[in-house]
Amino acid sequence: MAKTEVILTQHIIGLGGESDQVKVASGYARNYLYPQGFAIPVSDGNRRRLEALRQRRAEREAHEFNTMSELSKSITKLTCLIKVKTGDDGKMFGSITSGAIADELKHQFDITLEKRKIHLEHPIKALGEFEVELRLHPEVKAALKVKVESSNPLPVPAAEPEGKPGERGDGQYREKRSVRHGAQARTEAAPAESARAERPRAAAGKAEKPASKGDKDKGAKGDKGGSKA
Repeated sequence: MAKTEVILTQHIIGLGGESDQVKVASGYARNYLYPQGFAIPVSDGNRRRLEALRQRRAEREAHEFNTMSELSKSITKLTCLIKVKTGDDGKMFGSITSGAIADELKHQFDITLEKRKIHLEHPIKALGEFEVELRLHPEVKAALKVKVESSNPLPVPAAEPEGKPGERGDGQYREKRSVRHGAQARTEAAPAESARAERPRAAAGKAEKPASKGDKDKGAKGDKGGSKA
């Protein structure tokens, strides 16, 4: 296949930037690059245009560097939230690719970014938070926080089975224990109440005790003395 050398007037991915001299297939140059104005043939007259092309390239690259540097500062403060469907076991269906992240950046933050600048070693296949590297420019990189959450409703937790008697949290056991303790308290209180009831009886018994023999003799002598007077 015949080759020809051309001077690029536009940045073409995979081929080169403005002012680069590259060799391409003659048919590709003749049928595509020349008609689109992306390249010009190498000639003495066109070589004089190289300086202007190089100046324009330098300005474009400086602008891209500044733009990507500012974007990098903004992106590090963002969290890209992606909702996915999951099964009952919490595992997500499918995976998240760089294209999906690029779509969410556009949708959530109105940031247009080529998916080739989003570097994923492997697609994301689990819920959680991830840090994704963005290669915004040959000299500018950034880290984007990506949070993957389930869009399904949370499952209703199953009712907890009743624990064995004696386990903490067993309401039935606590109720029985309270009843038992209440009965025990009443049983322990009964002797004390009986003792308090016996005290008045003992006092009454002491008050009604019959007088002794000595007391009777003293009383009789007192009566005789009274009669003599």
